[in-house]
Amino acid sequence: MQNDHDIKTLNSLVETTLDSADGYAEAAKDAKSDALVALFRDRSLERRQVATTLQQRVRELGGEPEEEGTVLASAHRMFVNLRTSLTSNDNKAVVDEVERGEDHIKSKFENAMKDKDVSPGTMAVISDAYTSVRNGHDQMRDIKKGFHD
Repeated sequence: MQNDHDIKTLNSLVETTLDSADGYAEAAKDAKSDALVALFRDRSLERRQVATTLQQRVRELGGEPEEEGTVLASAHRMFVNLRTSLTSNDNKAVVDEVERGEDHIKSKFENAMKDKDVSPGTMAVISDAYTSVRNGHDQMRDIKKGFHD
């Protein structure tokens, strides 16, 4: 029974992390500076590595890991791409959307870390993954702040 809760929690984080990786990949396509393109590509790869780690834990618990992000995120990316192509030709809009996505993933991980029903082993994996999530969030927050100052 414990494993079922851990698996469900981990798979939710896998989906969100894959959404984040896809979001960064899309942002890399939309960014207008080489530095942001490189940054977004690096973050996308890093998020895929985090997802792989979470998926491995699901397998260790005897579960079947999620392999794709959410349908909702896919629809959101399509909307963002359309809006960005119609209204903006600058990095600010791209960074704003990325930072918004970072707020979402950070919140999901923080909620999972508050879950008292998650086993200690799974919590350790989530906490390790959260380090990457928090660093990405803070970096995007700071970049966004720079664009708005």
